[in-house]
Amino acid sequence: MEASSQSETLRDQALPCPLVMGEMGCDAVSPERLDQLLNLGWRHFGRTFFRYSLLFGERSIRWVQPVRVDLGHCELTASQRRILRRNADLELSAGPARLDAEHEELFIRHRTRFREDLPPSLADFFGHDLAAYPCSLLEISARLQGRLVAASFLDLGAECVSSVYAIFDPEFSKRSLGIATMLWEMAEARRRGARFYHPGYAFHNCSSMDYKKQFRGTEGFDWESRWHPLDRPQRR
Repeated sequence: MEASSQSETLRDQALPCPLVMGEMGCDAVSPERLDQLLNLGWRHFGRTFFRYSLLFGERSIRWVQPVRVDLGHCELTASQRRILRRNADLELSAGPARLDAEHEELFIRHRTRFREDLPPSLADFFGHDLAAYPCSLLEISARLQGRLVAASFLDLGAECVSSVYAIFDPEFSKRSLGIATMLWEMAEARRRGARFYHPGYAFHNCSSMDYKKQFRGTEGFDWESRWHPLDRPQRR
């Protein structure tokens, strides 16, 4: 879709939220400031913080919806509990993030899941030097008999945590490791006393990002100042 026709389509749409675009650089962010930014819809890769309510794709215009999970109201569904049981044989650990050759090899395997919009490298999400990362970054890793099969990375605020990125081995797709990493992140967030878990951006319309909404206690941001409950998933 050409830019002009996209603009015409945008004018014809009933806008579901305000138009918001912003970007800024931050060398260091306190846990309290990170909470404020997350609760206003900001995300970041490395030291570049951004927020946008509209995403232009090649064939579509999508309205972005930041989501978060109120951990005090997040009761697991039966299917989510099954995922945890399915992965109970994995050895989990949480500690400072590492981006070494083992993680890069896992990332390369993870990339094979994508047919388009392939993530270029882990450095695009974290920068080339973790020592220059602007806030506290935690890694949760999962190993099977010593082999790294999944790793996810979590920004730590004062009352909020934010999932930055997760990688997992597609050889173990039957384990639903994408959802498992989110469940492990939320469990770690609760252990640390966090109130909210931010899994990132989804969209107002149905999309492949809807998995971020499949947790009880999920809220959506209106791009002004309010978070409101989203429809809860059915029990199953």
